[in-house]
Amino acid sequence: MHTDTLTPEGADAPADPATALGLVPAPARTRAGDDAPFVMDAATTLAAGPGTGSTERWLRSTLGAAFGLPLAPGRAGGPGAVELLTDPGLEPEEYRLTAGAASGVRITGGSPAGVFRGAQTLRQLLGPGAFRRAPLAPGAPRTVPAVEIEDAPRFAWRGFMLDVARHFTPKDDVLRHLDLMAAHKLNVFHFHLTDDQGWRVEIKRYPRLTGRGAWRSRTKYGHRSSELWDETPYGGFYTQDDIREIVAYAAERHIRVVPEIEIPGHSQAAVAAYPELGNTDVTDTAALTPWDRWGVSTHVLAPTEAVLRFYEGVFEEILELFPAEVSPFVHVGGDECPKDEWKESPAAQARIEELGVGDEDGLQSWFIRHFDRWLTARGRRLIGWDEILEGGLPEGAAVSSWRGYAGGIAAAEAGHDVVMCPVQQVYLDYRQDDGPDEPIPIGYVRTLEDVYRFEPVPPGLSEEAARHVLGTQGNAWTEVMHNRGRVDYQVYPRLAALAEVAWSELPAPAARDFAGFTARMEAHYARLDALGVEYRPPGGPLPWQRRPGIGGHPIEGAPPVV
Repeated sequence: MHTDTLTPEGADAPADPATALGLVPAPARTRAGDDAPFVMDAATTLAAGPGTGSTERWLRSTLGAAFGLPLAPGRAGGPGAVELLTDPGLEPEEYRLTAGAASGVRITGGSPAGVFRGAQTLRQLLGPGAFRRAPLAPGAPRTVPAVEIEDAPRFAWRGFMLDVARHFTPKDDVLRHLDLMAAHKLNVFHFHLTDDQGWRVEIKRYPRLTGRGAWRSRTKYGHRSSELWDETPYGGFYTQDDIREIVAYAAERHIRVVPEIEIPGHSQAAVAAYPELGNTDVTDTAALTPWDRWGVSTHVLAPTEAVLRFYEGVFEEILELFPAEVSPFVHVGGDECPKDEWKESPAAQARIEELGVGDEDGLQSWFIRHFDRWLTARGRRLIGWDEILEGGLPEGAAVSSWRGYAGGIAAAEAGHDVVMCPVQQVYLDYRQDDGPDEPIPIGYVRTLEDVYRFEPVPPGLSEEAARHVLGTQGNAWTEVMHNRGRVDYQVYPRLAALAEVAWSELPAPAARDFAGFTARMEAHYARLDALGVEYRPPGGPLPWQRRPGIGGHPIEGAPPVV
């Protein structure tokens, strides 16, 4: 990385130019240009080369609105132009950005996605006013410092998982999360759509999945050990048109969407809607409702051919809603599947013998293997939580390693692709401090610095296995996050730190410049303010962010590395 400073002559130079610019995530290479700053004004034009239409539309809708400028189409080159180009000689998400008064702004990406990533950097260079929806004042600053930036991501998978099953996120807020992901150069949205507590996606051939499975009679307030209840009936779901809009919105921002439909566990909402899906010989499934508690329900899918056909019907509609170019991966859950009902069920035990799978773990593997073959035949890839390793992993399946590093290490060494998202490190529902004012404190303390020092590739992994680490993601489980403000508080600013971990080539965790990152975050907080993000302030929660009297489940000490 060059160390050219971008501060005025005579001023103290920061350790690196990214600090002067306040860029998050930090670019790979940044140097000051020799020109005067570029000024965006009413005469500024936008010249979009072939394949850059999505970035052209995005710039006009965001920067045009923020500064009240038309950004009319224009010719490439010259002092007043913002030029967008692709160069197949670059890696797909790699980009080059140059800016100056005489040459204008030029963003060159290895693909349309690379151009879009460069446009995110341009927006940051323009200051927090560029993140507003309308101009603050006619004379608001619209300058870009003379600069040359070369940048590319470390990992191909830079993700955020949002659980909308426990607490529902309305469509407009999902679109907002996609905008926030784009602002941080994240490119995978893991959409957790079903669980014991609710089914959130319309399936037309099975209308009761949302007619009954999307609604619960009441909701536990706080951790599952809390004595508090919200007695208001609760629910919600996305229509198929909602899903199509979300997917199209993500595609315009070059974000892949990974839909998750849980099997064979975490399925009480589905069984409540269609009791025949459950283990009817040991449970009165007709009496079940979507679960009003947190945790893991013991009510799981029955291992029958009829259940396979049912979920094939579900996945047929899911594949139509999430086309392969946006959603090459489909997540099937596979985690936390209690075997109690199968152990007690004569039908399940007979099925184990009939299939020759040995035991209940083998029965779970049978479920996963079936849908791995089914999805592969339709041009998709199955991904599941690391429990899908139990009983044997299908050849083409990928793993979300959540219980620690161990599952991901085992999968990667066996030649499977892995997304590292260990609960001990990057579960964003975990508390951010051990102070008494943290709202509904859950789990280990994971500070901003802890997340910044997270390393997705564990030491000791062989070079060949390390190539199977696709990247990382932060997971936000919403049991104790009942509205947008609570999600914002838990996710930000830590997701900004994880975005840098996933994008930038950082040194080993202990050697990372957290002080430099903190300095850049000072500029970035102003951007988050402009976007209306209710993040956790560095000094702790504001009075209205606290939740006194609502029980959590803090875990003391440092989390284990397992």
